[in-house]
Amino acid sequence: MTQRRSFRRRLEHVGIAVTAVLAVAMVVLLAIDALRQVTIVGTLYEQLRIAGWWADHYLGTNVFYHPFMWRSIATGILIGVVAPLVGTYLVHREMALIGETLAHTAFAGVAVGLLVSSITGWDGSLMVVALVVGVLGALAVQWLAERTDTYGDVPIAIMLTGSFAVGTLIISYGRGMTGINVQDFIFGSISVVTPSGARLMAVISVVVVAVTVATYKQLLFITFDEQAARVARLNVTWYNTLLIVMTAVVVVGAMQILGVILVAAMLVVPVAAATQLAQSFRETIYLSILFGQVAVIGGFVLSISQSLPTGGSIVVVAIACYLLAVFASSRSSPAISMH
Repeated sequence: MTQRRSFRRRLEHVGIAVTAVLAVAMVVLLAIDALRQVTIVGTLYEQLRIAGWWADHYLGTNVFYHPFMWRSIATGILIGVVAPLVGTYLVHREMALIGETLAHTAFAGVAVGLLVSSITGWDGSLMVVALVVGVLGALAVQWLAERTDTYGDVPIAIMLTGSFAVGTLIISYGRGMTGINVQDFIFGSISVVTPSGARLMAVISVVVVAVTVATYKQLLFITFDEQAARVARLNVTWYNTLLIVMTAVVVVGAMQILGVILVAAMLVVPVAAATQLAQSFRETIYLSILFGQVAVIGGFVLSISQSLPTGGSIVVVAIACYLLAVFASSRSSPAISMH
């Protein structure tokens, strides 16, 4: 049993190391794409396109030569890292619904950006507007939760329905005079991933991973025993706000691929699969990221090979991973330690 557990942990560490290398490679790829006008970088960019052409030639695909597919795949890989990473804290705090709420808030931000762009001709990034509105929505949820006597999920439900209502009103108003169409943002599409959106996802990923590593112990403390954290004079309000803001920025980035409706799945489903197998909180994080990567890569393969929507394909693969984890689990309920 000890040897089996030791082998499993080594396998998990290898998987996390490979995922880390892959994520770094995706960030570098997006950096090369952003800086391709620089002579030296431009040469490297062309070499990558040639390599992509050869990959398509041998695999019989038409994917790796096109830069917009690079950006979409890179964005998906990074989502597979940061969404389960943040989602692990949310699931263990029974805050899974917050991801859906902030996705609807970001949708309102996209609606505002589209309307302003259509009326004024502004050509800025819609993802930046969605990010600002999403963060403001996260702060609003935290403010309501801290200052009202209602049950914990009531502010979340109010923000979820209210922000989506505002978004639909703006879209309905703008459709008649500006031709606004946000279907891709609702259901997700690789065509939504713009160069600026992909670069934003890269920045979000680096920041979220760095902040999570730096505040791991504090976030772990408030996740399992918030009252004890307050007694220990930890600034619980600050760390709660930090967690919910990180959730908001991850949701905005993930919304490009998964859409408003499905974005919460990547915060929850890989974590749910991991909790069936993990023996500790740290192992839950590792496994949830690995399940997230399997879901993203498997979803892209299913989507491209069968010409299916990418967001739905990723979520279906994630649920398949969860069901396999349930069948493979030797316990009926998770028993997670804080270690």
